[in-house]
Amino acid sequence: MALPEGLIARPHSPADAQAVCDLVAATEVVDAGEAAIELEDIQGDWARSSFDLATESIGVWDGDRLVGASEVFKGRRADGGVHPEYRGRGIGTWLAGWMEDCARARGSRLVGQTVPGGSNAEEFFRARGYREGWTSWVLQLPKDQRIEPQPLPEGYALREFAGGKDGRTAFQLIEDAFNEWPDREPSSYDDWAPRGPLRPGFEPWQIRFVTDATGTDVGVCYTILSDATGYVDALAVRRDQRGLGLAKTLLADAFSRARERGATVSELSTDSRTGALGLYEHVGMQVTVTWRHWMTDL
Repeated sequence: MALPEGLIARPHSPADAQAVCDLVAATEVVDAGEAAIELEDIQGDWARSSFDLATESIGVWDGDRLVGASEVFKGRRADGGVHPEYRGRGIGTWLAGWMEDCARARGSRLVGQTVPGGSNAEEFFRARGYREGWTSWVLQLPKDQRIEPQPLPEGYALREFAGGKDGRTAFQLIEDAFNEWPDREPSSYDDWAPRGPLRPGFEPWQIRFVTDATGTDVGVCYTILSDATGYVDALAVRRDQRGLGLAKTLLADAFSRARERGATVSELSTDSRTGALGLYEHVGMQVTVTWRHWMTDL
């Protein structure tokens, strides 16, 4: 179908990052209750080595106002939305068609998007014939509560990111752990780094390792400070080192260090593929937002 009269579509350019951030924030406020997106998130995503902004992104404009957008990463994961003031005009349907065509052109047989549960976006994908995949949850630690540190086993210690090879070490620990999930496509350091140690504003305190008695890094936690929120973006412990309380130690350390830098809220997200929801609820975290992944065969 064609776009409504007066609207034009074109691929994003780097200069559009703020407009995309503003659009996503507007959709999040309506669909999820609050905006969590930051400009650095957009910039980091667009800097991934396997993402081509010119062919894997699209924006719909009403004059100089961005009113809809979509992008597809590796032909599988899509992100996008329509400004709440412009919904109901067929823009979402046009974007969904573009998204599916983009993924299909890259040889993908499956494409999907994660959206807030109970939102208009979820109803849109359900009506379009998409099927439900995994469920994700955002959890928050109440302001007046702390996670009691878990004593480390004898010989284990925490250490801070020191540059050099530490970025690749952190990536590999995270990648190995996350690749245990079903329906996850392996990533690369060049795709992860722009969202990690190469993310604009990154500081060494944001990545912490736990080492074993030999000094080997066996766990890692990556934290992002967003305004007054300390957000744990990734937490991973090597498979043979689990059950020792290392994840709980890293989590308590991350939230404590974020609070030292002004955070009043502590958050993270997990999904049904990890089986970790119970762990986070056990330490006092509470679900604040539920998201679901909707996908379709191409």
